[in-house]
Amino acid sequence: QVHLVESGGGLVQPGGSLRLSCAASGNISSTFRMGWYRQVPGKQRELVAVIWNSGSTKYADSVKGRFTIARDNAKNTVYLQMNSLNAEDTAVYYCTWVTTRGDSWGQGTQVTVSS
Repeated sequence: QVHLVESGGGLVQPGGSLRLSCAASGNISSTFRMGWYRQVPGKQRELVAVIWNSGSTKYADSVKGRFTIARDNAKNTVYLQMNSLNAEDTAVYYCTWVTTRGDSWGQGTQVTVSS
């Protein structure tokens, strides 16, 4: 089991930036992918960005060029740098950590973009 703790959400004005962090602990020895998803009420959870052990990344079209996913293996942490935020980015953001044993999810952190 992988335990995830997310941080960094909050209220930000349009055009602003936030950085989300997700620290993992537990049985992460066979991790092969980490990432971020988001969800708004009434909609399905959607992929935001993922990063594989190889360093390859994938982004949702809506965040390309604005968001950057990165990892710090020494700290077992994955980050999501979010720039040029707009109202459509408002959601609960969830960290996910995938190992050969299955996937784990964080509790979610609220990001609200509003003036």
